[in-house]
Amino acid sequence: MSELTGKVAVVTGGASGIGAATVQRFVAEGARVVIADVERERGEALAAACGADAVFRQTDVAAPDQVRALVSTTVETFGGLHVMFNNAGTSGTFHRRFFDDDLADFQRIMSVNVLGVMAGTQMAARHMAANGGGSIINTSSIGGIQAGGGVMTYRASKAAVIHFTKCAAIELAHWEIRVNCLAPGNIPTPLLAGSATDLDEEATKVFEAAIRQQMRDDRPLKREGTPADVAEAALYFASDRSRYVTGTVLPVDGGTVAGKVTVRRSSADAGTGDRT
Repeated sequence: MSELTGKVAVVTGGASGIGAATVQRFVAEGARVVIADVERERGEALAAACGADAVFRQTDVAAPDQVRALVSTTVETFGGLHVMFNNAGTSGTFHRRFFDDDLADFQRIMSVNVLGVMAGTQMAARHMAANGGGSIINTSSIGGIQAGGGVMTYRASKAAVIHFTKCAAIELAHWEIRVNCLAPGNIPTPLLAGSATDLDEEATKVFEAAIRQQMRDDRPLKREGTPADVAEAALYFASDRSRYVTGTVLPVDGGTVAGKVTVRRSSADAGTGDRT
């Protein structure tokens, strides 16, 4: 039997990137999935590709009324809700210096990244509390764990998601609702390019390439992370394998938050260290 057979899931931000990879993984594991996103064309195309076990609902998670309607529609369409993946997020505009940040996108970033997660958790938990519990998964970022310069509002929003997740896990445990958090890092998604809004197409490519290279240099594992890697972690939290796990933050980042690489070794160096 597949891991999510008989379960119903919502994936916000489900039309692309990590969300789309998770939708595909959940469907493959037997779940029926509602794809929620502001991007109608991509969302409908993904739902069509997934077949009868997936439907699309256009939703802006920054509007709690739309999140409430999303949960209601899910229950009406598929008969329940067992997994809520609050994955939708936005990065905001990149500024090289905090002095240059006009904070014009503060409200939007906080509304999507924090309010959207809180509303999704609350609306889903109301149903789950009356129906035997469930799993809520929130997407943060290693930017919410590690301090650093740039995209200050984004970092603050993702740190808020982590703290909220732990608080919600404590309160909702009474109803057998597990609340956990993923912290992706160095995953190729459209989010990074979207932060370079003041650059032309060519400059955006240069900007993104430079950031990606810096991420690679800081990552202990050599292999590139993918949205599918994060989807696999989401599957763990969604499945009964994690039935005794709540209030946790799982970095999916190739070891980045463990510490920066200080010495690069080749394969020829393996096994030549101190053996005492």
